[in-house]
Amino acid sequence: MATYCLTVSRLQLALGHGARRLHVSAAYRAKAKVAMSRFEPTSFINYEKLQSNVEIVQKRLNRPLTLSEKIVYGHLDDPHHQEIDRGRTYLRLRPDRVAMQDATAQMAMLQFISSGLPKVAVPSTIHCDHLIEAQIGGVKDLARAKEVNEEVYNFLSSAGAKYGVGFWKPGSGIIHQIILENYAYPGVMLIGTDSHTPNGGGLGAICIGVGGADAVDVMAGIPWELKCPKVIGVRLTGTLSGWTSPKDVILKVAGILTVKGGTGAIVEYHGPGVDSISCTGMATICNMGAEIGATTSVFPYNHRMRTYLEKTGRGEIAAVADEYKDLLVPDEGCEYDQIIELNLSELRPHINGPFTPDLAHPVSEVGAVAKKNGWPLEVKVGLIGSCTNSSYEDMGRAASLAKQALERDVKKGEKNTIVTSFNRNFTARNDANPATHAFVTSPEIVTALAIAGTLDFNPETDYLTASNGEKFKLVPPTGDELPSRDFDPGQDTYQHPPSDGSSLKVDVSPQSNRLQLLEPFDKWSGKDLEDMVVLIKVKGKCTTDHISAAGPWLKFRGHLDNISNNMLIGAVNSENDAVNKIKNHLTGEYGGVPDVARHYKANGLSWVVVGDDNYGEGSSREHAALEPRHLGGRAIIVKSFARIHETNLKKQGLLPLTFSNPSDYDKIRPDDKISIKGLKTFAPGKPLTAVVKHSDGSQETLTLNHSFNQTQIEWFQAGSALNRMKEMQH
Repeated sequence: MATYCLTVSRLQLALGHGARRLHVSAAYRAKAKVAMSRFEPTSFINYEKLQSNVEIVQKRLNRPLTLSEKIVYGHLDDPHHQEIDRGRTYLRLRPDRVAMQDATAQMAMLQFISSGLPKVAVPSTIHCDHLIEAQIGGVKDLARAKEVNEEVYNFLSSAGAKYGVGFWKPGSGIIHQIILENYAYPGVMLIGTDSHTPNGGGLGAICIGVGGADAVDVMAGIPWELKCPKVIGVRLTGTLSGWTSPKDVILKVAGILTVKGGTGAIVEYHGPGVDSISCTGMATICNMGAEIGATTSVFPYNHRMRTYLEKTGRGEIAAVADEYKDLLVPDEGCEYDQIIELNLSELRPHINGPFTPDLAHPVSEVGAVAKKNGWPLEVKVGLIGSCTNSSYEDMGRAASLAKQALERDVKKGEKNTIVTSFNRNFTARNDANPATHAFVTSPEIVTALAIAGTLDFNPETDYLTASNGEKFKLVPPTGDELPSRDFDPGQDTYQHPPSDGSSLKVDVSPQSNRLQLLEPFDKWSGKDLEDMVVLIKVKGKCTTDHISAAGPWLKFRGHLDNISNNMLIGAVNSENDAVNKIKNHLTGEYGGVPDVARHYKANGLSWVVVGDDNYGEGSSREHAALEPRHLGGRAIIVKSFARIHETNLKKQGLLPLTFSNPSDYDKIRPDDKISIKGLKTFAPGKPLTAVVKHSDGSQETLTLNHSFNQTQIEWFQAGSALNRMKEMQH
């Protein structure tokens, strides 16, 4: 490291301080390249390319750029000619790498196998973490997962080996922490098949959650399409201290922006307050940014990131990032589409919920709000962990409070509400009980409320009672930012792909109930879609959990026909306020949603789903798009979509459409027949028309908007993005 610094200093002296930074670095880098990770010694960080692209775009736009723009535009496939208009145009990008968790990797790898390509085009990894269920304890739960999921793990391991994908075996840890510790670095663009992929923004990376089909595009070497994001700036001033944690920043922002306020935008944190937040704290903030619909979130490169890189054995990356620091922070005078000002010194601990992660309350006020609304005050369960708060610092701060309680021998109260440090609290997500009032907050507030046993407790001001009757206050929590003895990588669970896996086989048994090779979807007929029935008119919130439930269904993630038996079983039917109970308009009888859909498909009857606002929010669950396509769906017509789900639907050849007038949702009746007109002249920016025939003989015409670009229209016409990819190979 000392030699590196000396070399750079000499070069600067030789070239003069007025010489451009790029020249200095190019001269140094001609001698030494820095690997993207220790697992890929022949894949190198390419800041020169990033800098070159940024300079091209900056000259074209003639204005200062935000950090988000620098990294995103720095990965353009064609920086000279790409049309750039925030919030309107589609960008064609070249991400640096792909990461997939085991639940979503199954379908992603099945799709990649279907593409017929021999090897992935960019560094890619599979991480086995989602299929491990917490039941008894780490050792036993891991052993059980290996046994129960052996077939899936073997498939992913062999597919990774054959197609050049690194494989992190079960027991490695949470995908987002592995990425932060090994693969994320300032300025990298990574896409991951998990909605909380933005966690990597805590290390100055643009990390975006996508569906498996998007990952297949990138692994296939095809430019990846993303609607040019708007940029929401969150300017941080002041300093975090006391009970206030990084989690409170995103809880406050979620309250301001709501679950869909970040849709189509990157949230970019900046300002002097950034330096008071640890790198893992920044990761927590970016991770939960997924809950406001944001494309991703990002922080500018600073000394906290440099320290984290050094502590995780990546000092060389820190050194080269220092050299390109100007590239890894926003330009002075750059403009944001929206600005939120947040003074960290004034920010108080928050708790959000119940039932939605954007209903924000200061902890000091939530008790009064709960009493007013009749929410249970008694805390039933306190859960700490999750991919949002899993850092060394988080656990240390929670432990410091638990020790205080143990020293006083404080007893927990009777319990009836759930508080967690997770990122989501949708109805029934934690315990399958729709009556449970679940709240999200920081690990330290979870601990404090669990100790107190009631929501009506403010640790900043309120007292607890020790076993001897003494009253005392909890001291604000403390925790080391990073382990003093550096990171322990744990057991070696990484499997390198062989240099040539072409002779290897990936076996999928035709008798398997967990894995199933894919059959291509049918192409568009070339005609308008006529007289489709309404499978279900969904009432209210409909997340990807409602569309394709997780839990026990996770085991069927690699078997499309089997997992389709969970399609929309959690959605509320507007006709009767029931779940999984809809009328079959061919038989007149009521049945489960998947059963009725299968009956329609068997009888050649196409169907549509009608939905409410922000349809498909939550996990990047690709199956929520695959299942309706597999069971005969043609269109999803709603008031508005969550970003990832809308793209996933397009990738599978479905039509995600929105009511031009949201109140038209009320005009749709459960027994309507819907025709979609204008498909022969389907074009970007040109609305489609729905002719709605009511059972009383009347009909009306509605305007339906869409966000398809020309490439996506070709996906629809080919039957799916994968079909289109195959067409282009011939």
